[in-house]
Amino acid sequence: MPTGTTRIRLRPANTSRVPFWGQLAIGLFWLAYVLFGILSDTGAQDYHFLHWVFLVFTFVYLGYVLVNNAPIFGTQSYLEFTPGYIVHKNGLFRPKQVFAAENIAGLELRTGALRVRQKDGEIYSLNLREVKGKMRKQSFREQVRQFAATHGVPLQEISPTATTA
Repeated sequence: MPTGTTRIRLRPANTSRVPFWGQLAIGLFWLAYVLFGILSDTGAQDYHFLHWVFLVFTFVYLGYVLVNNAPIFGTQSYLEFTPGYIVHKNGLFRPKQVFAAENIAGLELRTGALRVRQKDGEIYSLNLREVKGKMRKQSFREQVRQFAATHGVPLQEISPTATTA
């Protein structure tokens, strides 16, 4: 039985300076260095316990990188259309943004972004490059149209005009 909600998976915005594989490589190099320090004979000093502390920090760092960039615990970034709300979650460690239909003054559907205009004057913009795949983008556009029609929210669709040279 359908629940009345539709969730669209978003890919991470990829705004970090070091890409996922680079962060993972740094963590693995750090792990190799710490393990080499633990297993070597030069660790018979007073500060040998620091290797174990750094080993724990290494696993915490690798866990953070994996959880933040890979869908280990399910979809972390999504846009959901519920019967009365639009919910945007931009990752595991970020709060949900909830837009109630009665507080939305208008929706602007552009080729690269969805703009939500609130009645209090606030404007929120969702980058559509985060929506994966042609089918998801098409489904997303249909859900925006259906949400606007259901709740009587004005929808303005702006598409680029073809220029002739």
